Amino acid sequence: MKKLLLLFVMTIWSVSFSQETYYNDVNLTLTGIQLKNELATKIIATHTRVLEYTSSGPDVWDACRATDENPENTNEVILYYGWENNTDQDITNDRTRDKNLQDSGGGESFVWNREHVFPKSLANPILDTDTPGPSTDAHHLRAADRTRNSTRNNRKYGRGSGNSDFSSDTSGGLGGSDTNAWYPGDEWKGDAARMIMYMYVRYGDVCLPSAVGVGSGEFTPDDMIDLFLTWNAEDPVSAIEIARNTYHENSSNYSAQGNRNPFIDNPYLATRIWGGTSAEDRWGIYTSSDTEAPTTPTNVSLSNITLTSIAVSWTASTDNVEVSGYNVYVNDVLTAQTSNSITNATIANLNTNTTYSFTVIARDIINNLSSASDAVNGTTLQDTEAPTIPTNLIISNASDSSFKVSWSASSDNNAVTGYDVYVDGSLNAFTTDLFYTITGLNASTTYTAQIVAKDVDNNNSEKSVAVNGTTTDGSSNGVTELFISEYIEPNGGNNKAIEIVNLSSATISLVGYSIQKQSNGGSWVDDLPLDKTEFLVNPDVKSIIPNDVFVIIHSGAAEKELIDNADLKVPSNSNPPYLYASPMSFNGNDPVGLFKNGVLIDIIGQENNSSDHIKDATYRRKGTISVPNTTFTLNEWDVLAENTFDGIGKHTSTLSTKNNAFEAFKMFPNPANGDRVYFSVTEDATIQIYTVLGKLVQTSKVTKSKNSVDISKFATGMYLLKINSDTQFITKKLIKN
Repeated sequence: MKKLLLLFVMTIWSVSFSQETYYNDVNLTLTGIQLKNELATKIIATHTRVLEYTSSGPDVWDACRATDENPENTNEVILYYGWENNTDQDITNDRTRDKNLQDSGGGESFVWNREHVFPKSLANPILDTDTPGPSTDAHHLRAADRTRNSTRNNRKYGRGSGNSDFSSDTSGGLGGSDTNAWYPGDEWKGDAARMIMYMYVRYGDVCLPSAVGVGSGEFTPDDMIDLFLTWNAEDPVSAIEIARNTYHENSSNYSAQGNRNPFIDNPYLATRIWGGTSAEDRWGIYTSSDTEAPTTPTNVSLSNITLTSIAVSWTASTDNVEVSGYNVYVNDVLTAQTSNSITNATIANLNTNTTYSFTVIARDIINNLSSASDAVNGTTLQDTEAPTIPTNLIISNASDSSFKVSWSASSDNNAVTGYDVYVDGSLNAFTTDLFYTITGLNASTTYTAQIVAKDVDNNNSEKSVAVNGTTTDGSSNGVTELFISEYIEPNGGNNKAIEIVNLSSATISLVGYSIQKQSNGGSWVDDLPLDKTEFLVNPDVKSIIPNDVFVIIHSGAAEKELIDNADLKVPSNSNPPYLYASPMSFNGNDPVGLFKNGVLIDIIGQENNSSDHIKDATYRRKGTISVPNTTFTLNEWDVLAENTFDGIGKHTSTLSTKNNAFEAFKMFPNPANGDRVYFSVTEDATIQIYTVLGKLVQTSKVTKSKNSVDISKFATGMYLLKINSDTQFITKKLIKN
């Protein structure tokens, strides 16, 4: 076996004449992360010219005009995503365009611009276009029709077929988890994959494939995903790609970088690093050296069968060079992989009381695959055990039409999937949280609440002990109107949000309320009703209960905090109304107003101001503000850094109200050095403790006699305490030493 492996190595170097001389100092016999690191060292060292995005000297415009030149007409560039020869009525699908018709920023339609194959908003951290580096690396910048490029926006790549269009996959990118990804087209999918691979090897964790594509990285050694490995294998390298590589290696070219994309030179390098379906070996030094597959695995057997897992083992295969590992298939789906001589695997996350078929395939170092083993069937155990009964029910946040019930988590022999909420003995809702706000109640009325835990196999616990909750009479606390509590305008991308708060003591219907923007400080446009059913995340939520907020986001928001807290998502329409998700397409020079029955009642930004005066920042209304204001007053707002999202979905108020329950409130010791913190209150209160990232970690009740809370399980650090008494609340900081 060692002699054969040595022969393989010698064979590689004996055909070195067929390799690019660029790689003469790279050890191409390596595999996996070692080969990835070798290639990274090479392309970083030879990246001798870092281009500007726009400048008088060599920049990425110059690079695109040179590398994407149409060889059949040197006055044109070839358009990435395009496929049609410019004869139909749709200019966005053209495959070529005049070089001189580049985007000048004036909003023209029949122009081309520079597509970031790896969108700068999906990088970590988000890339600044004006800063030379990943965002100006010409290896992933392609000439593209401006409108088609805008349609892709920052959508992740996903599966599809045919020409470029929305993908059949959905992602957590543009528009949230239920929004289509983007398919680059059959002609361009290999290009996309190889550019993403280059960006990952060149810039590491800044440009993760898992951040820009919809797919699984379960069987790769890092953050590469199966989508790009599949595209790399299915779509061979094109003449356009080869020409781009040739241009950039020659640093005497005006806008060349000096380095190459290794995966254009040989797509099989990706197979050597990340596995998956074998791609084209353009050098012929890998696949031609070994064509013999391993023997078929035998004696597949099953053991240690539980509710959700089955252990699989088999007899080892043999190979003329080396068996590199095994693929385990469950119902013909690749589910696990092992390496080298490991001949067993435990398959987890199975369904209970379900029969599965298991087969095993051996693979060698060249990715030759054996035939599949004989199939063996196994059935997981049945689950008949119910979850434990929910405990510690607490009622809080009572209003004239709602109250919140919270409880401690149940446990189960498998997995608790959620909880049924019962009101006066009738099923009211299902939730996966450990709390639920019951709405639509009558004022000054007492209701009973009970909780039932459910597991993944639909076993239900007994009902919890009933607790009583009483709604208030809706008496005014002096606050009567909604207002804007937060505004998020990020540095790049569509992570845009507006938050509306209700600090009154009564539930306020959203009927009649809307937001508009002043486009570039001009007239008010694009009236968006806040009760617009088709845009609501939950169509039944058309009001805001006391002390709660309502969050509106751009459909292109990719930030999880925004998506998780959204109540209304504005889609990006291609035609008015809501063109490009307006009015949520504000850009820092578009004041945004809250309207009631068509009358402006609150504003963020200076009316009729077209300057970038609220750009690249998060504005959060101060806790002392209780009324809207039609004149933007800066001292009403805390101005936070760009891309600050951690406060969305909650608003902290420190209002002084009549009969303030917290006039004599005290919390001690703070900082807390022991296991308990004590409170001095004049009325019963609910203490909710959050991490600084906004995660609720504990809810407790305090009274005049029971006035302490156990914090022994808390790690040292800072926490936020929200103290509720009836309809009033304050927020305090607690430091645990």
